[in-house]
Amino acid sequence: MFAVPAQNRQSLRNRKHPLLLLSDEDLEIVTQFVLASGSLKEMAMLYQVSYPTIRASLDRVIANLRQSISGVPPDSMTDLLADLVERGEIKVSTAKNIRAVYRKALESNSETEE
Repeated sequence: MFAVPAQNRQSLRNRKHPLLLLSDEDLEIVTQFVLASGSLKEMAMLYQVSYPTIRASLDRVIANLRQSISGVPPDSMTDLLADLVERGEIKVSTAKNIRAVYRKALESNSETEE
């Protein structure tokens, strides 16, 4: 097994593990991903969805996990776009384009406020 650096080990003892902060749905995806040995193709077959759809689901889980670790509040736009991709209402490329425009708008607004 891999050794956990001492500073990370102490940090984990002082707080809840980031995986435990994920929703039940996200934990289920992580569990199935590990059981599928990281195969998105196998995950897509298991959930009976396309590869891009399962990729978008995993990207959402990764984003949620990163937010849990960093303590940054969830990005509701990214969550909405991920849900739309998962339901097949928009393509992944469309969601990425919308998110990029949204983030640029946020950056513009924060620059004008300063």
